[in-house]
Amino acid sequence: MDRPTEQVLPQSAGEAAGDPIGPAGDLPPDDAGRPTAGRTRGKIGQVRIIASLSVIALYVVAAVVGPILLKYDPVATDLGSRLKPPGTLLPGGHTAVFGTDQVGQDVLAQMMQGARVSITVGVATLVLAGVIGVTTGIAAGYFGGWLDAVLMRLADVQLTFPSILLAIFVASILGPSVGNVVIVLAISNWVTFARVTRSQVLGLKNRDFVDATRTLGARTWHLVTRSILPSMMAPILVVATVELGHVVLAEASLSFLGLGTPASTPSWGMTIANGRNYLSNAWWISTIPGIGLAILVISFGVLGDALRDRFDPRLRSM
Repeated sequence: MDRPTEQVLPQSAGEAAGDPIGPAGDLPPDDAGRPTAGRTRGKIGQVRIIASLSVIALYVVAAVVGPILLKYDPVATDLGSRLKPPGTLLPGGHTAVFGTDQVGQDVLAQMMQGARVSITVGVATLVLAGVIGVTTGIAAGYFGGWLDAVLMRLADVQLTFPSILLAIFVASILGPSVGNVVIVLAISNWVTFARVTRSQVLGLKNRDFVDATRTLGARTWHLVTRSILPSMMAPILVVATVELGHVVLAEASLSFLGLGTPASTPSWGMTIANGRNYLSNAWWISTIPGIGLAILVISFGVLGDALRDRFDPRLRSM
């Protein structure tokens, strides 16, 4: 049989004229052979990472250095300086940049001390929740069987309860303290780490490099710690970054309700709660800490989203 005659498609106007864009509207590649659109997205992602990291670093520096520069006493009062607006020069000689609250305490000093508490609680919670969740996810995904069924059904049961309601319930039993807040939020957030870790282990445990390591006689501990765990650190890092913002917001919510840190340990939620009765004549007590909390949580969200795009480009269009 004769081969069918190849049909020659006519060139489009763009190709005939030597248009570098081409008929499909694709952007021309750069000098390294990468599409211009991909290069632009890469620059935008890099800007997002740098900008969010800069904001977070500023908060960390303020949390570490701020309480040293602006000494804050949670039980000290100065009724002569109460409800002063931002920028007021106080009798002591320093300026209340963010004003004073209902008992004459500097709102800026409260925010810096509260940033230290919130970031400490957030990091400690993620470490505890990450250890529990990653260990559970590895056990469920690697061994499977009845262990996988039991652990994942336990996670499903917990997911049926809203995390903030579960945190309120546990916090009301344990009482207000920094350690109890860490335990409460770790209990509420380990499931996310467990499910992400399990899905990663299911996709990695039968990969060629893991099978090759197993063939060479490696034991389970070596396979998990040297082959599987390093390969799934990127998605765990992304989850931790996003969850850190959620944890900080949850800690502020518990403190706002009086179930978080005690009165002797200031936090953003407590400062916002103290100023809710003065919104009409002293809006800065609640508004400024609320804006500061929102900026930090948004920065964590932007950083997590940018890291997700960098580690898994397939998710950019989702």
